[in-house]
Amino acid sequence: MKLIQFFWSRLKEHPLSRVGPGLITGVADDDPSGIATYSQAGAQFGLNMLWTMPLTFPLMAAIQSMCARIGRATGKGLAANIKTAFHPIVLQSVVLLLLVANTLNIAADVASMGEVAELITGFNRHIMTAVFVFGTLLLQVFVPYHRYVFFLKWLTISLLAYAAVLFTVHVPWSEVMLRTVWPSFTLNSDAAAVIVGVFGTTISPYLFFWQASEEVEDMRSHPGAVPLVTNASAAGQELRRIRWDTWSGMLYSNVTAYFIILATAVTLHAAGITDINTAAQAASALKPLAGDFTFLLFAIGILGVGLIGVPVLAGSGAYALSEAMGWNAGLEYKAHDARGFYSIISISVLLGLVIQYSPISPMKALFWSAVINGVIAVPLMVVIILLVSNKSVMGKFTASRPIIILGWIAVAVMGAAAVRMFIPG
Repeated sequence: MKLIQFFWSRLKEHPLSRVGPGLITGVADDDPSGIATYSQAGAQFGLNMLWTMPLTFPLMAAIQSMCARIGRATGKGLAANIKTAFHPIVLQSVVLLLLVANTLNIAADVASMGEVAELITGFNRHIMTAVFVFGTLLLQVFVPYHRYVFFLKWLTISLLAYAAVLFTVHVPWSEVMLRTVWPSFTLNSDAAAVIVGVFGTTISPYLFFWQASEEVEDMRSHPGAVPLVTNASAAGQELRRIRWDTWSGMLYSNVTAYFIILATAVTLHAAGITDINTAAQAASALKPLAGDFTFLLFAIGILGVGLIGVPVLAGSGAYALSEAMGWNAGLEYKAHDARGFYSIISISVLLGLVIQYSPISPMKALFWSAVINGVIAVPLMVVIILLVSNKSVMGKFTASRPIIILGWIAVAVMGAAAVRMFIPG
């Protein structure tokens, strides 16, 4: 027992334990559904989709930093701020679509995790899916936030598996550098679909709600901490932390996505395998091409980020609906003190499990999740920019002009992607 207590105390002193919400948000963006999208980009177009990650990084980081600033400055989540600043129909529409998209995304994620676990262990995928679903659900409901988030931060290390994959295969680095800045492909409907998928996967509405709400959770976990609009004494330190935490977390996320595209480009695409539908299929296809070790690294990464992504998807929807309804919302609350909040988490995750046994294909669920996210991302980003620019909401802590400009560029890029998604051919 003393040995366990010693290691626990040492882990709590590790610098990783002091990292803020940005790291978890970034890693959650590379969930199993995201891995499937990035794998398809690499398998279908080789090195010619690498350019998407340097482009999306500053746009993603700008939007997420706005959400973090809103949460820390006001002491309220994104939905609570939308509720006070906009017409109720805005909040109702966004929350409803978010819940549907998140549930479908959870279904796709847990299906991929079950498939990967079956590949590794040999156990039935449906049994493994149920184990993951009930495991993550019990952790969210019964483990206090300050402990649960600690383990989530350590799970973020699983993304390093995708960097390790590159040490097990041949990588033509000069060609990689060239195609990152000068891709060579025809912008046809197939290419447009993959680009839309990559952008929609990288800049996702559920991350907006999670980032803002986790800043509120983080504030509450520190005794004496209050919203910056109430007491600005900690503003300098907190805003510096948000900038570093958010931008570094999004960088970690995008670099990992870059590695996934690269790893599948130099293995699957090079071998003529150009059609990938799931993350598990990508891992399985790697095995005969790059060996057992590469397969295992890729698979471990899928399971690790899935254990982060599913709670973030369920939690973001629960925060949004609870704030809209005026319920207690937060992972630090006990279950009996936030019944509505935990009920939404439970329903979302369990519905994701039920879909596994329904006629609905998990990949169809992922497709419709992407469509819904594409629909709500653009107007939601507009709302976020308006909120973070509003002095009546933010006081003197409105976002800087460069961040606002990046935000509007993100709106334009995502808007073009969303429009293209609905244009046939």
